Amino acid sequence: MIGLLQRVSVAQVVVDGEVIGAINHGLLVLVGVERGDTEAQADRLLERLLGYRVFADTEGKMNLGLRDVNGGLLLVPQFTLAADTQKGMRPSFTPAAPPAEGARLFDYLARQARSRYSPVATGRFGADMKVTLTNDGPVTFMLRVEPSSCD
Repeated sequence: MIGLLQRVSVAQVVVDGEVIGAINHGLLVLVGVERGDTEAQADRLLERLLGYRVFADTEGKMNLGLRDVNGGLLLVPQFTLAADTQKGMRPSFTPAAPPAEGARLFDYLARQARSRYSPVATGRFGADMKVTLTNDGPVTFMLRVEPSSCD
């Protein structure tokens, strides 16, 4: 499972002209689900997202996690993160989980996030989403939890 996290000042997701998810200071995370991912990968990714130290402490060093700063968490499904881009001029989406499995695991991740943290907002799996954000820094990291790391 892949999480492309961005530290943001503000972020929102719009579907059909309606804001369906928005946060102020916090993390926008684009989530890609790969073939072979399970709840174990989602749990580990969430653990890392909630504790990953990307916010500045009083000395300006990135020593604080999302919980420390009471930031928002906006999870947005993005299957293109799982693309294979190694060959040619067109991505292959073979590594991505099938849509039903991707939706199931994204929904699981969102439920787990809401049960362990607040505030949490989400995008909508399979929707044509317009995502806007103000990246703070900019600070962007890719986290990947591979199936073998959770066995």
